[in-house]
Amino acid sequence: MIAHLRGTVAGLAPDGAVIEVGGVGMRVQCAPGTLATLKLGESAQVATSLVVREDSLTLYGFTSDDERNVFELLQTASGVGPRLALAMLAVHTPDALRRAVSTEDLNALIMVPGIGKKGAQRIVLEMRDRLGPPGSGDDGSPGLKPSQRVPSWRDQVQSGLVNLGWPVREADQAIAALEADGTVNGANGEEINVATVLRAALRKLSKQ
Repeated sequence: MIAHLRGTVAGLAPDGAVIEVGGVGMRVQCAPGTLATLKLGESAQVATSLVVREDSLTLYGFTSDDERNVFELLQTASGVGPRLALAMLAVHTPDALRRAVSTEDLNALIMVPGIGKKGAQRIVLEMRDRLGPPGSGDDGSPGLKPSQRVPSWRDQVQSGLVNLGWPVREADQAIAALEADGTVNGANGEEINVATVLRAALRKLSKQ
């Protein structure tokens, strides 16, 4: 198993990055929150999980070992594959997922595109004893700096929402609404956490 990658960020896309390790470019699929910590041309380290299928080998990257471990645990639930597990981590932090499962907060799980009420009930039933209580994970990062300033945060949030199934028009409206109500404010030089903004946008969209 490839547990982590350390190298230079050679490419960025809405759904992943290319990290050059020893002259080899490794394609890693990531949630928007992880992508927000990566900068083109800079050194980075990501925790990884290799998903093996008959016709493909896909590497997924995460900001911490805990996030990677939760990603792998989620896939042990019926009907949850790597894409849905990644979408769950795009919407919720690992501890937020633990809290949702332990308190049977179906509304929190339904916020994830692709999860309905029955799916949320099944995840709660199957994952209650696997994920553990909030705070039980190791949030130690393998080397990434969280909340780095990303000049194109709007583009990243929009791309994240579109990748999760929302139309571009609705994604733009949600971002504008967050700016209008003061949820997002980088005017005074504050760092904007793309993952936090993405989660706020998803909450706003889920209420429409």
